[in-house]
Amino acid sequence: MKKLLDIAAEIVQTQASVAQMSAEQVEQALIRIFSTLQKIQRAEEKGVLLESGAEGDMSPVGSGAAAIEPRESIQDDRIVCLECGTQMRQLTTKHLRGHNLTPREYKEKWGFSLKQPLSARSLTKARSKAAKKRGLPANLVKFLEERKQKKAAAAAALGFDPESPESRPAVKRRPKTRNGTV
Repeated sequence: MKKLLDIAAEIVQTQASVAQMSAEQVEQALIRIFSTLQKIQRAEEKGVLLESGAEGDMSPVGSGAAAIEPRESIQDDRIVCLECGTQMRQLTTKHLRGHNLTPREYKEKWGFSLKQPLSARSLTKARSKAAKKRGLPANLVKFLEERKQKKAAAAAALGFDPESPESRPAVKRRPKTRNGTV
């Protein structure tokens, strides 16, 4: 019996012989096909029928969720892409572009906070530790305080107290619209 990787490699090899593909395209195709074959194999073992979704991904009939819960996809040593099942240390913009998604769209689609890093917990902790070692929190506080003082000095030069709403100049605002027209 052939291994899934061998089957996926044969499929990609056939595709590459018909159409010119870059190394990156070959890699993405191999990952996508291998992931699809894994899903089919798991469904076959469970005796579950599969149906093709709008984007061509295979999912169990009647299930509206991925094989893994979104919150469980971010693990200590890796993150699992909920689109294709690929495991890596960080979901990059380049990888998500292969799914026609931006990081923001991916987070919204799968219910993540927009502040949630798309990387393994260990990588996030290491970056946080490195930032603290470089003095980032203290420098940020210092920067924000300096900015506040500059704004206060600029306001004083114009003759109003930024803390007092009465001394602020009236600003005429246009109504907000979606495309910028009224």
